[in-house]
Amino acid sequence: MPLKIAVLIYDDVAALDFTGPMEVFNAVQYFKFGDVDMYTVATNDNVVTCMSGLKIIPDHTMETSPVPDILLIPGNADPTPQINDPRLTNWLKQTAPKCRWVFGVCTGTLILAATGLLKGKKMTTHWSAIEALDSIPEITALENVRHVCDGNLLTSAGVGAGIDAALWLIGRLYSPQQAREVQKGLEYYPVPPYAAEVP
Repeated sequence: MPLKIAVLIYDDVAALDFTGPMEVFNAVQYFKFGDVDMYTVATNDNVVTCMSGLKIIPDHTMETSPVPDILLIPGNADPTPQINDPRLTNWLKQTAPKCRWVFGVCTGTLILAATGLLKGKKMTTHWSAIEALDSIPEITALENVRHVCDGNLLTSAGVGAGIDAALWLIGRLYSPQQAREVQKGLEYYPVPPYAAEVP
């Protein structure tokens, strides 16, 4: 039976928040570690326009989506509309408890926190949203970390850190060695060009 991975999408979502982890999970099939069924879920079947202008046709609406093993919630520059969307947060409330893993990327963590399901949990988010996360009662926000696991809740810092977290999760689902093979296959060895001061 394939590992079902649902990816929540919505207008103005940050594309790399979900496409990065999706490429990591897709490599599981490429390297034949396992069978993966990935699909996107939106509040309706309209085309979703990402922050970058990329357009995505959702695979499912919240009414038609199968219950996933892994639920991925990406973020954006301002998740206020998603936090204030009861249809979206109610779907998360109903779906997240049924999942094997719940995976928040960037400010997707704030959207998850709006459900009230994360009380007593440790988590992280984009550096610009740490204060907002830390202001939520009964939540411990951790700074300067790429990803945090608390029980079956996995959260990552901003954007590219979602790839790190997805690789870590491959190590848990399969093995660290297989996660390293995925990392090698994707040639994911970040060497940022401006990490040091440029004269």
